Amino acid sequence: MIKKIDHIAIASNDADNARNLFQHLLGLNITCREYVEDQKITTDVYSAGDSHIEVMEPTEADSPVGKFLENRGEGLHHICFEVTDIETMLDSLKSAGIQLINEEPTVGVGGKKIAFLHPKSTHGVLIELTEPASDEH
Repeated sequence: MIKKIDHIAIASNDADNARNLFQHLLGLNITCREYVEDQKITTDVYSAGDSHIEVMEPTEADSPVGKFLENRGEGLHHICFEVTDIETMLDSLKSAGIQLINEEPTVGVGGKKIAFLHPKSTHGVLIELTEPASDEH
């Protein structure tokens, strides 16, 4: 079951410039800054009420976000929904014919379980599902 929109992710070539916008001009607080090795990105996560804005900057051009920026430029990358049971949700979506990028959850920012749904099955929008780490429930 979906609980809420967890975050909206933005791909950026320049996290410092984005930080100026989100933190200094819009007044959002950074709640997390993290390097995600398997995705080859650094992220700044900003608090926006109960939701978050995640700004992702690639550390290597051949990373998924680096390729996204090369093909599409900066902008909205994905929307993430918090779910109560990610494995059950993935099974249900797969049974309904939704193409999954991740058949099994992986570990994302903050130790959360994450999985992505392919935009070909979701009206052109990359969707991430996340289940909080057990100490966040």
